Amino acid sequence: MMDKNNNEWPNVGDFVVCTVKNVTDFGAYVTLDEYGDKEGFIHISEIKAGWVKYVRDYVREGQKIVCKVLKVDPNRRHIDLSLKDVNEHQKREKIQQWKNEQKASKWLQFVAEETGTDEKTLSNLKSIFTDEFGSPYAAFEEAAMYGEDAFENIKIDKSLEEKITKIAQDNIKIPYVEIAGYVDLTSNAPDGIENIKQALNDADSTKENYSSNVKIDISYTGAPRYRIKVNAPDYKTAENALKNAAETATNTIRNLGGKGEFYRHIEATSA
Repeated sequence: MMDKNNNEWPNVGDFVVCTVKNVTDFGAYVTLDEYGDKEGFIHISEIKAGWVKYVRDYVREGQKIVCKVLKVDPNRRHIDLSLKDVNEHQKREKIQQWKNEQKASKWLQFVAEETGTDEKTLSNLKSIFTDEFGSPYAAFEEAAMYGEDAFENIKIDKSLEEKITKIAQDNIKIPYVEIAGYVDLTSNAPDGIENIKQALNDADSTKENYSSNVKIDISYTGAPRYRIKVNAPDYKTAENALKNAAETATNTIRNLGGKGEFYRHIEATSA
């Protein structure tokens, strides 16, 4: 998440990025980087599973660590933390999330400077992105994948949309997935070839239902089979696009008196 202000507190169970401030014989004091540098404490019993003789064997001043929140007492301004309750996967995931939100914060600040956006509007934009996408960085990811269409359900200034989209597409590499399926199309009608072409054209036109990041390619593999290949940002979108294209092709050819069948996978056959 984006760095919080001084009025916000973490929830019990949250994973938080901390900087070790002071190491003592009975534990370590840290500051929570995402929460206005609020102070937290890791008791020696929460440093590592098992007996710990020297806390400094495991943490040192200035070190960045990921902790789990055990207890929060805003009245006493006290936060109890655990280091031992964070596994390597959780640590890596949280650090990556934190780094991403640091990037998003810098990008939004740049957007604000380029568009003359004031701090109040910028703060409101961060809140909108958190509510709508889960985090500001997630908003940039959506913009990288879907362009300005990512913001069609929220009301923000057009200049902000354009600038955010440009920064997102310049800085975030979208991982693409590729899947394929096959359709068998046959027609005994006098104009059967034209009917098959129509079915394939209809299937190809389904790409207009998706953003420019979805690619649909149809190729001939040998009568009566055609291959439909889809490239998309994620499997769910790819599977949806493939299914839609295949159903469109088979429905068209059937409506024209022919036959159509869709195969998600083709089993290899021996010669």
